[in-house]
Amino acid sequence: MRLVLFTDTLNDVNGVSRFIRNVGDQAAAAGYELHIITSTRLPAPPDGERAFIHNVPPLHARPMPGYPQLELALPRRGPTLQLAARLAPDIVHVSTPGPVGTLGRRFALRHGLPLIGTYHTDFPAYIDHLFDDPVFTWLCSAHMRWFYRPFARVFTRSMEYAAGMQRIGIRSERIVRLQPGIDTAAFDSAMRVEAPALWRSLASLGVRERSIKALYVGRVSVEKNLPMLARAWPAARAACARAGVDAQLLVVGDGPYRERMMAELAPHDAVFLGFRHGRELATIYAGSDLFIFPSTTDTLGQVVMESQCAGLPVIVTDQGGPSEVVDDGSTGFVLPATRAAEARWAETIALLAIDESLRSRMGAAGRAKILPMSIAGSFSHFWRVHEAAAAAATQKV
Repeated sequence: MRLVLFTDTLNDVNGVSRFIRNVGDQAAAAGYELHIITSTRLPAPPDGERAFIHNVPPLHARPMPGYPQLELALPRRGPTLQLAARLAPDIVHVSTPGPVGTLGRRFALRHGLPLIGTYHTDFPAYIDHLFDDPVFTWLCSAHMRWFYRPFARVFTRSMEYAAGMQRIGIRSERIVRLQPGIDTAAFDSAMRVEAPALWRSLASLGVRERSIKALYVGRVSVEKNLPMLARAWPAARAACARAGVDAQLLVVGDGPYRERMMAELAPHDAVFLGFRHGRELATIYAGSDLFIFPSTTDTLGQVVMESQCAGLPVIVTDQGGPSEVVDDGSTGFVLPATRAAEARWAETIALLAIDESLRSRMGAAGRAKILPMSIAGSFSHFWRVHEAAAAAATQKV
């Protein structure tokens, strides 16, 4: 089976991009024929690395409004479709409903190929958070309804979003929960021994080597519900100070809310580290003490799995996919995302920061939970679903 995957995001710094690259790496390692088509001005892998990635230079590209670190690219239709034809896939996967994904959808329909997608992002919810405009939200939902209508299967990263997918017209029998998985070898609690040197290297930014570190990793934006964290953190830090605990909030990532959040938390010991990658990011995870992820719109929250794999207890909301990979009271805490619950967030952050034995127990339980969830297992499930869809399409011919 030859699979071609179309995506609008590949070299961006986000969980979707990492997942797609991981899928490509897994396919290459297994000797499977998987090709990834994208269109971006962002740096591509060096020659010889990830030869399965095909980047068609865009006709036009610009920073995404409000997200200068992300790129919105308009692909060249002819060259993109010609490339897909030369690759001659048996099945098409569309990972994003943007311009590149739309070309993938068009190619599959034109050539009568089975079409599978992944519902990585709850775009109607994002639009609602960003604009608070029911007309914009309705238009986004209508587009998604049109876009996914011809898909044979649509993966979801969590069943939390199955109802929302059904509301935009994706029938329940076409929804498949993709077995969650991450590169468990990359996030190891044993890397904590490397953290002191890293903290010393970041001292100029305000990081203290011996502080208790509450960590957030992800896009620094309103739709990640970070204003709630900005309101809860000062009370949590004050409670820690009363208990004699030196606590800091570390924010890894960038986005349109960063400057405002920095100003709001300037007196409250929050350190903004910007983008961090690879071994440095893995060491930040392992060297921190607890992980906070207040988002209500993530379909999975890959960073939640990464932090648990690194041995951190986590705090997430009861909305969205992250709650599906957290055992409330065992590997972390699942809390309401309402304003009325903000005091509970502050209390829970302080509880974990102060109680070392609780952190240790929850962190160990979280790592034990995530270790079986490998990217290899997730890819195997991903590939089997495509094989079944391709076989079913062949039988119909």
